[in-house]
Order: sequence, then C-alpha cells, then structure tokens
Amino acid sequence: MKNEHSSEMLPVNGENRRRSFWSRIAPALGLFFLAPLVGEYLLGNISIKEPGALPLLSLMYGGGALLIREAVRRTGRGWPTILLLALAYGVAEPALFDHSLFNASFEGHDFRDATYLPALGISVSNALAFCVGHAVWSISVPIAIVEMLVPDRRTTPWLGRIGLAVTGVLYLLGGAIVFLWAVNSQRFLPSVPQFAVSIAVVLGLIGAAFAVRRLPRGASDRPGPNPWLIGVTAFFASSLFFLLGGNWLHVAVKIGLIAVMAIAVARWSGRAGWGTRHRFALTGGTLLTYVWGGFVCATFVGNTGPIDRIGIVIFSLGAIVLLMLAARKIRRIESQESV
Repeated sequence: MKNEHSSEMLPVNGENRRRSFWSRIAPALGLFFLAPLVGEYLLGNISIKEPGALPLLSLMYGGGALLIREAVRRTGRGWPTILLLALAYGVAEPALFDHSLFNASFEGHDFRDATYLPALGISVSNALAFCVGHAVWSISVPIAIVEMLVPDRRTTPWLGRIGLAVTGVLYLLGGAIVFLWAVNSQRFLPSVPQFAVSIAVVLGLIGAAFAVRRLPRGASDRPGPNPWLIGVTAFFASSLFFLLGGNWLHVAVKIGLIAVMAIAVARWSGRAGWGTRHRFALTGGTLLTYVWGGFVCATFVGNTGPIDRIGIVIFSLGAIVLLMLAARKIRRIESQESV
C-alpha cells in the first residue's frame, strides 16, 4: 500500500512543481512582453501587422525592465531608484542603440525643429519625448502594473541567479540587434563625442539611482490624497506632456510638469495613508494617456490603415482590461484584510 500511494502521488507532485515553476516565472514573462507592448504597440508606433517585432523588441525592452526591477528589489530599494534606472534606459535606447536621439532624419522624419541644437546634434523637444517616454511608459508603468497583479510578490525578486544572467544576455542581444538594424537601415552612426557623452549620462544616472535614498514612509501624519485626484492629475499631466513639443515654450512646460509631478508624488507617497490604491491611480492615469495617444502617434508615423486602427483598439482595450484586473486584485486583497 505504501508503494502504491507513493506512485499515485508522483504525478500530483510533479504537476504541483510545474505549477509552482510557472507561477514563479509568470510575472517575469508578463513584464518581458508587456514592456514593448506598452512602449511601442499601445503607443501606435508599431502596427499589429508586425507581430514578428514583438519577440525581438522584448529582448531589449523586456530585458531592460526586468533587469531594472530585479536590481532594485534585490537591493531593497524603491521607486526613486526604479525611475532613475528607467531614465538611464530611456537615454541608452535612443542614444546608444537605435540612435534616434541624434539622427535628425530617423525613419524619414525631420526632427530639426525649433529646439534643434546643431552643436549637440539633438532636438531638445524630441530628446525629452524619447528619454522620458521610454522611462515612464516602456519601463516604469509596465513594472508597476505587473507588480500590482502579483501583490504578494511586489517587492521580492522574480528571478534566480541563472534567470538574471540570462536576462542580462538577452538585453545585450536585443540592444545589439537594434544597433545593427539602425546602422544598416538608417545609414547613420553618432559621433564619438555623442557616444561618450551618452555613456557618461547613462552611468551618471545609474550611479545616482543607487545613491538616492528610499523615500521615508509615513513621514507625515496627513492622510494620503484621494486616489481619484491622483489618477486624474496623472492623466492630465501625462497627456499634456504627450501633446506638447516643437518649441522652447513647450519644452519649458514639459520640464515644469516633470518637476511638479516629481515633487507632488514624493510628498504624497510620504504621507501615512499612501498605499496600493494611490499607486494604482498614478499608474492607471499615466497608462491611459497612451490609450488615446496611440491613435495620434499612429497617424504621425503613417499607421492609418483599417488593420492598423483595429490593432490600436485591441491594444487599448487590452490596457483597460489589465487595469481592471489590477483593480479587482486590489479590491479582493482589501476585502480579505478587512475580514
């Protein structure tokens, strides 16, 4: 009987081990693919007609998001570090990999607007759009969404040492693929000084990310602001940032928006009542900007066919569904805690 029961339990144990493995790796895989889906497909920059680009872009986008998230959670740091590392990624991608930061005719566009600085070879307006856009929507927002979907593992590592090493290799591979694509298709390469300054900026941001201290929790006895107020503020601020560009006044307003939101979130998150609902509102309001912004960007890049539009609708609905799932998860946890 003992051997019989043991043989009967083996398949169950094996199934449990497989289930445990997939439950452990699911958040990492979700973030791996969500980063490019938000950063490029929801944005409308890449059409649903190009599904083959997803696995290639996931190497760099997803690999970068995973590396940033794991580095922060393994060292016990918080969102200030995530945001600074995300900004380092946001500089590295257009400066070191696809060179869109310096290529004024990238993919046939003319980026020599009123804020173009010939001495640096960049448009300040586009630099803000590229670097901050990637930092916020390609990296930070996907990390926040996936962490809200797995609240019990929100601050714990998702990868082991082997997984972390593999992710690092995939990120470098993705960067190399994008670099070779940019050189061969765009016939453009930044100058040595441009490369050098870009690398210095990236390294400086990484150093700052690990030097900054985690914001104190509950430093103020004031209750946290209404989550709806945070969500609406995040939506309008990010929408305005998305819309502006092309002249120095708009650049000044964009920088002002970044400063105001950074100070506001730092103060809000230091209040005693700051919690999951506030993080959800901040993330959701920011994500929803791409839900409508995807239609604008798709028109700008020429993805205006019926299938292109259908794809944007699908990705927009997908983003809303993700937010609904996260909200449901939050409500379920709060109801369990109140029992």
